[in-house]
Amino acid sequence: MNALLRTLAVTLMNLRSLPQRFGASLVVIAGSAGVVAVMVAVLAMSAGMSATLRATGRDDRAIVLRNGSTSESGSALSRDAARIILDAPGVRRDAAGKVIASAEPMLLLKLLKRDGQSEATVPLRGIGEQTPKLRPELKIIAGRMFTPSLHEVIVGKATRSQFKNTDIGDTVASRTGTWTVVGIFETSGDAHESELLADVNSVLGSDPSLNYASVTALVDSPASLQALADALAANPTLHVDVVRERVYYARQSQTVGALLSALIYVVGSIMGLGAAFAALNTMYSAVSARSAEIATLRALGFHRSVVVTSILVESLLLASAGGLLGSFIAWLFFSGHTISTTQGTANSQLIFNIAVTPAIAGVGVAISAAIGFIGGLLPALHAARLPIARALRAV
Repeated sequence: MNALLRTLAVTLMNLRSLPQRFGASLVVIAGSAGVVAVMVAVLAMSAGMSATLRATGRDDRAIVLRNGSTSESGSALSRDAARIILDAPGVRRDAAGKVIASAEPMLLLKLLKRDGQSEATVPLRGIGEQTPKLRPELKIIAGRMFTPSLHEVIVGKATRSQFKNTDIGDTVASRTGTWTVVGIFETSGDAHESELLADVNSVLGSDPSLNYASVTALVDSPASLQALADALAANPTLHVDVVRERVYYARQSQTVGALLSALIYVVGSIMGLGAAFAALNTMYSAVSARSAEIATLRALGFHRSVVVTSILVESLLLASAGGLLGSFIAWLFFSGHTISTTQGTANSQLIFNIAVTPAIAGVGVAISAAIGFIGGLLPALHAARLPIARALRAV
């Protein structure tokens, strides 16, 4: 019998005895499942947020902000500055010679979540007449487009799912007035679905102190963005930054992404260490209960490596079963749910879907397998070094 067959035979013998150690085995499975459920849920949140932000933006669309601003909510551009930006070289024009760009103000509104337990900040963005050409992904899916110069808004599909008073016919209050919801829109699942949109002049007229937050423009080609940036930098009256739209939205995820990473590494490490100790204790108990059996195998000529491998395989299988269970729990309770999280300096809401994918579940099972390996290694080595004569005398 070769080493592989011997290892398989001993491993199967160990597994057949699992019902006799059901309680101890359940500790390993439950510990691993708890760690994996938490980590898979957080990974799915991070992946969902990243997917939403990656879906936002085009390489041939640029955002112009005040110099040093990290987000639109912290930026302010005067009307003169906006006019200069709109006339800059590199901005694409349509067949009629009009620039395909939009200088956009932004109001931050407080809306009540549908659970009625809390409020959150939601941006109201003013958009111009060139928006259909600037953002062709924007589609009205219910109701109608707002009428220019009126206090009417259209609501992103994601915003409507999370907040009260965002159905067609409802009114939304701002600091300086009220807005009537006349339509629901979608933008292919990107970050703009977390906003409300209204006519740019209506937004500016609602608050005389309001400036533009940014200018979004189509450029002649992805490569011409640098030409636009150079032209604006050469103007001594402007102090602005030009960012590719896709890059801008990727940056917005950095703060939340860092927090989620800290949660994964810190909380996950603590829970993983606890699960590894549980597996360690369980496997030591299993080795102690089967010391005579292990010694008998050694006396019959089974090599130490066979014993070590069989115990490690048992620990890995138990932990991996916990990983599968934890991934299933995360999928059952979180996958497909829509949640919101804060982003940017104004703590506005980004709404996205959680998706527990096979790849994320695979990461969870790999983590649980690592827990099983750590928890089973020392007991396996202890079993291999167990003195045969002393173990047999204890029978």
